[in-house]
Amino acid sequence: MTITETSLAGCLLLEQQHFHDSRGFFTELYVQQRFQQAGITLPLVQDNLSQSKRGVIRGMHFQRNKPQGKLISVLKGEIYDVMVDIRPNSNTFGQWQGIYLSADQPRQLWLPPGFAHGFQALADDTLVFYKTSSYYDANDEGAFYVFDTDLAITWPLQAAILSAKDQQAPSFASICRTLAEN
Repeated sequence: MTITETSLAGCLLLEQQHFHDSRGFFTELYVQQRFQQAGITLPLVQDNLSQSKRGVIRGMHFQRNKPQGKLISVLKGEIYDVMVDIRPNSNTFGQWQGIYLSADQPRQLWLPPGFAHGFQALADDTLVFYKTSSYYDANDEGAFYVFDTDLAITWPLQAAILSAKDQQAPSFASICRTLAEN
């Protein structure tokens, strides 16, 4: 496994070995021992899978009191994955980074707890699989608007499809006030 640090502390791009032959390919997405050797020691307790049409943006989501670490893989299609540091005491608080992930490249993204996460599907029938370090709790869910002008995230596709809930998400500034109060 090859590990590359991103510009946001603790976020890692992981490249697994991909074995190709005339039948197709084989790769190991998660081997606990390798991840522990890479410093990812949180237990991963929940698997999630989403299917999206081209242009769909899912995000920017996080858990307020029980933040989740996430190991993100694309099984089909391609995404532009965006992470925003929402750790109030971090040197990179409020900064974001976007990374392209696709099924054609055996790469995964590790986000430690304390990041908001979202992605835009760049192909129809995109499948995103991710493992989390804590269970989803609907009462603990937080989100902010994906087109917040303070963050100015540059999404690759202008024609975006958002859920009604994500269209009504609050501003990043209002989330910052809430995070500072806790």
